[in-house]
Amino acid sequence: MIGGFIVGNQTSEVLVRGIGPSLTALDVSGALADPMLELHDSDGALLASNDNWRSDQEAEIEATTLQPNDDLEAAILRTLAPGAYTAILRGVSDGTGVGLVEAYNLD
Repeated sequence: MIGGFIVGNQTSEVLVRGIGPSLTALDVSGALADPMLELHDSDGALLASNDNWRSDQEAEIEATTLQPNDDLEAAILRTLAPGAYTAILRGVSDGTGVGLVEAYNLD
């Protein structure tokens, strides 16, 4: 799954989440069991990646109060310059299923 977003005229702190397992609580069948998230800039360069949000930036992500509900879900917190960005959500070990990409501008 690919999600795109644009950071406007000023640098912003952005939280990008890759949601899968917690979708089952919302009666979504076939949810992605173990999502992995990549963040790319407009040139396609990889800026960051995450599998299991607690493995990186746990305290910073919790401080936003927008941390994922499931430890297997992915999240990236970055300060981004104005421009276009792409978030790619995929399953670990080529897993498939229903997922959700979310981007929150925290500024």
